[in-house]
Amino acid sequence: MEYVYAALLLHKLKQDITEDNITSVIKAAGTTPDEVRVKALVAALGEVNIDEALKSAPMAVAPAAQPSSEATKETPEKKEEPKDEKKEEEALEGLSSLFG
Repeated sequence: MEYVYAALLLHKLKQDITEDNITSVIKAAGTTPDEVRVKALVAALGEVNIDEALKSAPMAVAPAAQPSSEATKETPEKKEEPKDEKKEEEALEGLSSLFG
């Protein structure tokens, strides 16, 4: 994983992703680089458009912050059941009748 991070760091800094640069970043992080992995990474990234790969990569979304109990007391909201959920429940009831 540190090899990919090194490549991403170099890309972010607009540096060439070369074996020497990857090796330097890995060494600077306090780890001894594996020459085979460095060569494999540089070869694999040779034909990859990193900007496009990053744009199309799925992003993990952090969960929304929970409101404090104070905030929920101040603005009570009534939650209504969406109509789609009712239809889904009816469909599930129909399926359950098929399986006994």
